[in-house]
Amino acid sequence: MNTEVAKTVASLRDTFDSGQTRPAEWRKAQLRRLKQLLTDGEDEIGKAMRDDLGKAPAEGWVTEVRLVQRELTHMIGHLDAWMRPHHVHVPVVLQPARAKILPEPLGVALVMAPWNYPIQLLLLPMASAIAAGNTVAGKPSELAPATSAVVARLIPSYLDPDAVAIIEGGVEEATALLEERFDHIFYTGGSRVGHVVMAAAAKHLTPVTLELGGKSPAIVDHDLNLDVAVRRLAYGKFINAGQTCVAPDYVLVHADVERPLLDRLSGMLEEFYGKDPKASPDYGRIVNDQHFQRLKGLLDGGGYAETVTGGVASADATQRYLPPTIVRGVSPDAPVMQEEIFGPILPVIAVPSIDSAISFVNQRPKPLSLYVFTSRGHVAEEVLARTSSGSACVNTCIVQLAVPDLPFGGVGGSGMGAYHGRRGFETFSHSKAVMVKPTLPEPPLQYPPYTKTRQRLLRKIY
Repeated sequence: MNTEVAKTVASLRDTFDSGQTRPAEWRKAQLRRLKQLLTDGEDEIGKAMRDDLGKAPAEGWVTEVRLVQRELTHMIGHLDAWMRPHHVHVPVVLQPARAKILPEPLGVALVMAPWNYPIQLLLLPMASAIAAGNTVAGKPSELAPATSAVVARLIPSYLDPDAVAIIEGGVEEATALLEERFDHIFYTGGSRVGHVVMAAAAKHLTPVTLELGGKSPAIVDHDLNLDVAVRRLAYGKFINAGQTCVAPDYVLVHADVERPLLDRLSGMLEEFYGKDPKASPDYGRIVNDQHFQRLKGLLDGGGYAETVTGGVASADATQRYLPPTIVRGVSPDAPVMQEEIFGPILPVIAVPSIDSAISFVNQRPKPLSLYVFTSRGHVAEEVLARTSSGSACVNTCIVQLAVPDLPFGGVGGSGMGAYHGRRGFETFSHSKAVMVKPTLPEPPLQYPPYTKTRQRLLRKIY
């Protein structure tokens, strides 16, 4: 048993039991201070993410710092409305009475974050837990050590240390945390560890939110603005060197536009990152040697007809650099199609029709996201109606994450539960059903003894 972890969780429990996290003003004050932390620590956070992932400062600001700040502003502005009781109708036979749904905090929450967006995916769910009035323990990923260290140092200086704790460490600390009793566990990461988290939570019947992943497809119709589609597709795929849970994992393109798509993608990558992406300050690196070798292995495994651009020949293991890579003529049995890629490799598969693209998607586990690029509205509607995914976009990708009022989460094997905006508040809240009835009048009809007369009246009234 890890006594430090146990002491931290016990302290968070004591703080919650004291009631200090329940008032709206306390919650708003914490959210404002978290927003200030991101402003004051912007340069330090940016450097840490650069050290961990080679993340460009502008990219880190847009996808991590600013995105969280915008969500915090949204939370602060809407918190009073979210906390307000919701009154519901009472059937006539139960009147006079009032009924309402009262949001209440769950208690002590645990947030376990991944390494790929080490600020956004830690602080956003933690902010949702705070907004809902909980105390919270945050576990940053040990695979982003520089960012983890910065967060662990800054959080106690800005947020209430009795109510918010950061616990650094690796598998040992994560295991110790999962042995404790929490009121909600929020995990973002891979499916394998997701199973471990859910099994640990089951011991205490703790509810979980699992933000996992999967192979998110992009379906490209033959009738579309190809230049715009390619720009948005390339951005969504290769930002953060492809290490984004909602990045397009593979492309299903109508055969009529396969070659124009490939040509424009190659040109767009050169426009984004130059002739040598390795020298570009805007192109990231793979997080560690293990993931680099995994990605290299996917390419070495073959199963595709052509490397359109990139490939292992220009990779550099010493820098964990893998160039933006596009492969075509990909077999469904190829290694790149057997697991979530989570890196800068984009398989492109030509299909004869949108119907065949839909069938291809539906023969596989439900993805975290799905993207369709088309100028035909009925095609977009058909794809959305006949497929299932955690989220979806038409003519863009990944930016659904930046809309606070859109719940974000998976379905099936890509996850369970959702957050962002009000949905995040609800995830960390219990909707308590409350009924209030005056002491008078007190009709005897519903109480025993049930005489024939009472039974007859009950059947008429109820």
